[in-house]
Amino acid sequence: METTRQVPLTFQVVGTEKTIVVTDFHGVVAGYTGRDPKAVQHHIDELAAIGVAPPPEVPMFYRMDSDLFETSGEHDTSENLTSGEIEPLYIRHDGKYYLGIGSDHTDRDIEARDIGDSKRACPKPVAGEVIAVESLADLDLDSCTARSWVDGELYQEGSLSGLRTPADVVERLLDRTDIGDADFMCLGGTLPLLDGKFVYGTSWKLELSFPNGTTIEHNYKIRKGSLR
Repeated sequence: METTRQVPLTFQVVGTEKTIVVTDFHGVVAGYTGRDPKAVQHHIDELAAIGVAPPPEVPMFYRMDSDLFETSGEHDTSENLTSGEIEPLYIRHDGKYYLGIGSDHTDRDIEARDIGDSKRACPKPVAGEVIAVESLADLDLDSCTARSWVDGELYQEGSLSGLRTPADVVERLLDRTDIGDADFMCLGGTLPLLDGKFVYGTSWKLELSFPNGTTIEHNYKIRKGSLR
């Protein structure tokens, strides 16, 4: 996977005048990150029943080209059915951690054949704002509220208490990969859809709200059929 971008990504650090510019990083999407192992196994069994192969390990880390991560808000996709979802984004840059949000936009047509390929077939839209994290071990997202909308309709809403903690996800990522001390961005999993059905819209909004009133949001649009 490519880890060097042609165009650097710039993030504004919330509550400061600081920006960070990231050019070389490992891109990862974490899957099967539910905190309840029985619920995760139930999900794996449901997918197996429709022909989706079980992951070789849980949680599963899918490596992505870094060019898939993009803050522009305008993205190309194929004519296939694709959809997104709100996820926390764990960033390490120059040895420091940051929290953002992004979307694991995925090709649902390919997903039935290969989950990794379905993720790599789509952009990974991410917000241009991040929060500096002093201690990953102390980063608690259980009280945060995550929401997403597609074409103006509420699509997801709830807390992130059902996900593995940020420290747990990142520790397992670093244990299982060759990332070492390098920069990385990792989408950390999502919450259930409100009606359980994928929606294939073109305009998406993501939002993560904290109990102290801090909110990160991101809007993006999909140009369907622009990729061949």
